[in-house]
Amino acid sequence: MKVILASASPRRQALLQQLGIEPVVQPASFDEVGGRAELAHEVALTNAKGKCDAVYAEVGDELPVVAADTIVVIDNVILGKPQDEAEAQAMLTRLSGRTHQVMTGVAVRYKGQQLAKVCTTDVSFRELTAAEIAAYIATKEPLDKAGAYGIQGRGAVLVEKINGCYNNVVGLPLTMLHEMFRQLGV
Repeated sequence: MKVILASASPRRQALLQQLGIEPVVQPASFDEVGGRAELAHEVALTNAKGKCDAVYAEVGDELPVVAADTIVVIDNVILGKPQDEAEAQAMLTRLSGRTHQVMTGVAVRYKGQQLAKVCTTDVSFRELTAAEIAAYIATKEPLDKAGAYGIQGRGAVLVEKINGCYNNVVGLPLTMLHEMFRQLGV
């Protein structure tokens, strides 16, 4: 099965391939919106829908179009991708020893239909030392990830536990996506 993936994320590509789906990568030309953390659910949903709509307008409906937007929320603040190492250090320090939420908005369009949903997972970090944070930042892994960590990489050792969908934290909640496909007849 093939789908159009409105994202250049290698993590999302790998997750789809894990399900036997071959993604045709078509990154969206869409300016993501920001917002207040109390509206985080809507921010993730708006961004996913916007990306999906932009690509759908370009490619039509021969194949399903899938788009996603993942955000990290703590203390009523949305943590995006850090601008630099100093911002990554501040984010990881803030997450240390605490629980935060990872929200991924997912939008799918196919044959004139659209579904959009948000998956939320609680993620608890263990207490991190300043040296551990510095060593992790030195790997450069945190610099292209919301909240400055990747659970599927070296950042796995930062996480003490999760409550919810692991794949959501990676960037694409596969169980929810599978159900969306089923509802759309994909």
